[in-house]
Amino acid sequence: MAYFHEYDWIFAIGLLFAALDAFNIGANDVANSFATSVSSRSLTMRQAIVLAAICEFLGAVLVGAKVAGTIKNGIISLKVFQGNAGVEMLAFTCALVASATWLMIATKKSWPVSTTYSIVSALAGVGVALDGPSAVQWGWNNGKGLATIFAGFGIAPAISAGFGAIVYLITKYAVLERKNSVKAGLMISPFYFFTVVAVLTMSIVYKGSPSLKLDKLPKTTIALAIVLTALVVAILSMIFWLPYVYCKVVRKDSSIRWYHFFFGPLLWKRPVPAQDETKAHVVDYRVHGRDDGHVAGTDVFAETAAAAPSPVQTKGSDIEAEADLEGKEHRTEPSSPTLRPTAEVPLAELEDDSRKIIGAWYLPRNLWVLVRYQIPKVILYGSSIDIHKAQMGNAQESDRIHEMHTRAQQYDNETEHLYSFLQVLTACTNSFAHGSNDTANAVGPFAAIYYIWSTSSVTPANTPTPTWILAFGAAMLVIGLATYGYKIMVSLGNRLTMHSPSRGFSMELGSAITVLLASQYGIPVSTTMCITGATAGVGLVSGGPKAINWRAFGYIVLGWVLTVPVAGTAAGCLMGMLLNAPHW
Repeated sequence: MAYFHEYDWIFAIGLLFAALDAFNIGANDVANSFATSVSSRSLTMRQAIVLAAICEFLGAVLVGAKVAGTIKNGIISLKVFQGNAGVEMLAFTCALVASATWLMIATKKSWPVSTTYSIVSALAGVGVALDGPSAVQWGWNNGKGLATIFAGFGIAPAISAGFGAIVYLITKYAVLERKNSVKAGLMISPFYFFTVVAVLTMSIVYKGSPSLKLDKLPKTTIALAIVLTALVVAILSMIFWLPYVYCKVVRKDSSIRWYHFFFGPLLWKRPVPAQDETKAHVVDYRVHGRDDGHVAGTDVFAETAAAAPSPVQTKGSDIEAEADLEGKEHRTEPSSPTLRPTAEVPLAELEDDSRKIIGAWYLPRNLWVLVRYQIPKVILYGSSIDIHKAQMGNAQESDRIHEMHTRAQQYDNETEHLYSFLQVLTACTNSFAHGSNDTANAVGPFAAIYYIWSTSSVTPANTPTPTWILAFGAAMLVIGLATYGYKIMVSLGNRLTMHSPSRGFSMELGSAITVLLASQYGIPVSTTMCITGATAGVGLVSGGPKAINWRAFGYIVLGWVLTVPVAGTAAGCLMGMLLNAPHW
């Protein structure tokens, strides 16, 4: 290889900011995708991180875009580089610097923005700096021009809101509002599995696996593959899933474990063992507010029919019992008054000084404490934070959000449990498609930088992307979700509107349908905007306009709008300064 050693410094900067861009895609985009699953308690934060890591990594490495267009979405033309490989290399590096910096700022501010629009806007800014406004495709350009960005602001949320609302209304009146909602849910579940798998299979075929070219197969073959895949999964759900959830929600068997799922029909005859009354047979999916003392995580729902007519009531006497039932840390009084925890000194610190830094940090003992306790605590903070508590905010915010939640009806835990499986299935498939498709937002420009650096020549129309670059991008994406994704999850979920498995499932399926149809008709949409629009649509039909936090939605839209001028102007100014700086 004829390496371009003259510009090693550009390659190094491009590598660093490609890593940062991928990191922020994981923290912003992937966290945005899994926020509904975590907010509805279908997944814990750590479960979401593990599943996202698997799905995103496999999607990127196995069926990711092996050929990444050197110019994303046709925004600028290769002609603007005039055959100068060094200028082209600098252009993509400036675009990555601007995009990654803006995404880091947005993630820090908990703004869910479009990572695709960020890099596209940055490339447009670079094009203007190189050859003026004429270098940029400002019009529609067959769905690839800059005008499509602005059109997407309205198209994506509106269509997703409609589909999300339709899915939830069907679920609400076909299952949730029925007298025996559990029975109705079990009976209709094979139809749900068939529909969901059909939509997700189409998503994989048309959007999630560009390198396999599955969408180029004969239409009859594609249709048969979609129908047969959905039919097989629906049949398997009746054989394995139905008896498993029947034991959990109807027999209320708290002893059943995840591996019992594979017992299938044998579970119909499984004797119900003696139940441990301290263990819940299903997760408590209800959204809890705060008590009069603004203590997060307490139960605010009355269990008796004699309670007031409001759908959400305060029940202070069962706080500790409910926390124990949910598997949370039981609040007990310490045996010694000297060990009583206070706001100033946590109990754990009073009990164990061995984890504290005492004296100079570079002492051998303190270095061991740093490596063994402090550094892992910082690294794992993002996977251990209580998202539900953080979404409620401070006391004033909590009261406002709690008032918003009272507008929406909450349903039976057993029925909601049925939809947690479908929600996780939808989230994982969307994550796989995201990894195979959107990882190119970071690795696409870097693939061009690597090609130029390793060959000392300008890129062709399509730049081959080595597998190691896809793996590198996927790894940084997963690290971003695990360490910093909580920033976005806190601003979404129950802070926008009340979440539950049935609602979250409707949001994710509505978003997936929108992305699928948009890809077929060439309509530019962002997955971030789709899930946000679906969240608003479900919230509207769930509890009306007052069941939505419009202020929070306003900040999210502001982040979308700011992405285009900020990323574009930053990249253009940076490119202009470096290109015209004094040199020798």
